[in-house]
Amino acid sequence: MSTTDPGAGAAHDDVVASPGTSGTDRPGDLAGVPDGFERLWTPHRMAYIGGQDKPTDADAGPGCPFCRIPSLPDEDGLVVARGETAYVVMNLYPYNSGHVLVCPYRHVADYTDLTGDEVVEVAALTQTAMRVLRAVSGPHGFNLGMNQGDVAGAGIAAHLHQHVVPRWGGDSNFLPIVGRSRALPELLGDTRARLAAAWPGAETGGTSADVDAKG
Repeated sequence: MSTTDPGAGAAHDDVVASPGTSGTDRPGDLAGVPDGFERLWTPHRMAYIGGQDKPTDADAGPGCPFCRIPSLPDEDGLVVARGETAYVVMNLYPYNSGHVLVCPYRHVADYTDLTGDEVVEVAALTQTAMRVLRAVSGPHGFNLGMNQGDVAGAGIAAHLHQHVVPRWGGDSNFLPIVGRSRALPELLGDTRARLAAAWPGAETGGTSADVDAKG
């Protein structure tokens, strides 16, 4: 007794429908045999794969997204909070929902080149981001990291940025392994709005630098 391979139809289709013929607006009329799998279509990832918005050189200015973002309105730039020397922004290609970046305004590549004030505020904003994410989303832990240089995996090496990635038990599954895909339940703009609203000082219009300075 033989069994049918549920995926065989995908490789050996006997039914072929020509595009443009009548009835092709129904899935059953198109090429292929249902195989029982759901597809997660992530066309937005093509922008990342194709290098869209990545700087073409290491210079400061509008060609660097981390230099350009602070000049935009918070909603357009996905900025969560602004300090005196650094700011917090949503990662456009997040590992998890709530993945934010803490960036100095100054175009600097190496952590050792930060001023004392920049070091202090990057650290303070990182702490505040963790507190706000815990209050808003209740993560079980975090990954904190700063990739220094192309060889270390920095996507934009010329302008350093600290990653703050919230983690939940069981948030890793087979999708990144077999499909190079992440399932994210909330749109970036919605996450930004929730984090910005919960950021200390949001009610009074004060800056995060004011709040952090007061402890």
